[in-house]
Amino acid sequence: MVLVGSSFIRNDDFRTKIELDSEKRIIFAVADGMGGHNSGEVASSDALHNLQFFFNDIPAGLNAGELNEMLVVWLESINMIIDSKGHVDEQHRGMGTTLVGIAYYEGDFFSMNCGDSRLYRMRNGSLQQLTKDHSLNNMLGSSKHCSIITNCIGGGNKNSYMDIVRMTDDFQPSDIYLLCSDGLSDMLSDQKIKEILKSGGDADALCEAAIEAGGFDNVSACVIEVE
Repeated sequence: MVLVGSSFIRNDDFRTKIELDSEKRIIFAVADGMGGHNSGEVASSDALHNLQFFFNDIPAGLNAGELNEMLVVWLESINMIIDSKGHVDEQHRGMGTTLVGIAYYEGDFFSMNCGDSRLYRMRNGSLQQLTKDHSLNNMLGSSKHCSIITNCIGGGNKNSYMDIVRMTDDFQPSDIYLLCSDGLSDMLSDQKIKEILKSGGDADALCEAAIEAGGFDNVSACVIEVE
């Protein structure tokens, strides 16, 4: 599932142009749910809807450290919400979700990551993964993706954490940022992702390519172009 501002996108494509100023706030995020039946969809939807409400409701005038603290408090809260649903309804027991996003708050950009969904940046024809997978392979020092994740929202995880990085000074015109679930990064190599973005491909083109490559998992992507 994808969040762009106040819009939630699932099984659809969405395009918009957003003008930012020093008083505006907006969040872009991808959540990839885990769990049997429809539990993964419930977890990802709960996380993004809760995040959107929380982010729009936080006070104005926070500095970077204060915003970081607020996001940590939110993570603890949404963890409890998702975990409690598993106690109320057995079919949701153990459900969880990853989350990767970019938040713009009063002139500052922040990346946020919990799990193995990814944030990439395309700059001057070069593609770079900006987030680290919270996975077993990464813990063992391997860059290869692993389906065993070590961190998520919910999923019975009592010690969830989120990597939050202020990235304002690194934003440049013509940068392209990609938020995606592992359903995309598992199916497409970094080289293939780069080729699609260089040719002008959007999130829909990336998802279609992942599905054509034999996609066996949910595929979600959000592409942000900086003008």
